[in-house]
Amino acid sequence: MCIRDSPGPPVGARPGPPPDLGDDETRHPAVDAAVRAIANAATLAPADQIAQYEAAYETLRETLATIDQT
Repeated sequence: MCIRDSPGPPVGARPGPPPDLGDDETRHPAVDAAVRAIANAATLAPADQIAQYEAAYETLRETLATIDQT
């Protein structure tokens, strides 16, 4: 099997914006803010998207850690 036959997006392909998630909220302010930040990142330049994704990841990681401690 050659590399071209492997599954996955074509080389150089970029994902589009996330699907509309509607008005569903998690009812947790930090998680809701992180999800909004991820959705808003789709409109930013790629370099700026990375910072948004990293910040959202950190928020979600911290939030999950506090849930595990309770």
